[in-house]
Amino acid sequence: MGLVLIVILALGGAGAWLAAREGWLRLDLGPMASASGDVPAAVASEAVVAAASSAASDAVLASTSAKVSALEQRLAELNQQANAAAGQASRAEALLVAFAARRAIERGQPLGILENQLRVRFGASQPGAVDRVIAAAAHPVTLGNLSEELAGIEPQLMGKTPRGNTWDWISGQIAGLFVIRHDEGPNATPEARADHARLALAGGRVDAAISDVERMPGKDAATEWLAHARDWVAAQHALDQLETAAMVLPAPQPLPPVAAPAGQAPAQAAPQPTPTPSPAPQAAQTDTAA
Repeated sequence: MGLVLIVILALGGAGAWLAAREGWLRLDLGPMASASGDVPAAVASEAVVAAASSAASDAVLASTSAKVSALEQRLAELNQQANAAAGQASRAEALLVAFAARRAIERGQPLGILENQLRVRFGASQPGAVDRVIAAAAHPVTLGNLSEELAGIEPQLMGKTPRGNTWDWISGQIAGLFVIRHDEGPNATPEARADHARLALAGGRVDAAISDVERMPGKDAATEWLAHARDWVAAQHALDQLETAAMVLPAPQPLPPVAAPAGQAPAQAAPQPTPTPSPAPQAAQTDTAA
């Protein structure tokens, strides 16, 4: 019995060897070999994916920082432009207020709401001029008023109408007979001075009219007219000061450039992520012959 079993085993082994040699029998060890070879490839693939994810995150962060810096710079520029526009608008509004006040004064009209605007815009820098303009509006004096008043007192200015007692009138007439004339000046008679004063008022040169009236024989009769004329001149000077102050309003100061955050370089273009090559796929192992 034992001998028979040995013979059977020997025949079976010989048959298996012959079958393997002739290709009739193939041993499939593929799953085991593939499982053992895929472990290092999987570890390498995870490392590559992690590196690519980190590079992509850094690129996104750099791009976001660059965009934020660019937006901050643009916001600063817009703010500066807005400040400049506001300064120009404020200067234009102040000029309009000054021009409107001059128009009201020259027409002898009340200031109305312009009084408050004058105090708001010029009260701090030109308080005296503001008070002078407001006072002039409360007691208006126009060129037309001055011309009418001068025409009414012109005879007294030239000494043609007796004033006071008879002796005063006679003294005035005798004084008019003796006129001291300067070689370098024109023949300045009272009539000539009166004509010159009227022309000066018509041209808005009240200072020249005041100078002529003060040199006329009957200047004492022009005390009230001289006070009104000087008030008009003072109001015009105050209006000139307000207009000058409106034109020289300080311009807004430029804003400093936006500094980059600490530890961060100035904004630059975001770097493009470098593509990482994927690992080559493992070649499928074929079943090897036993």
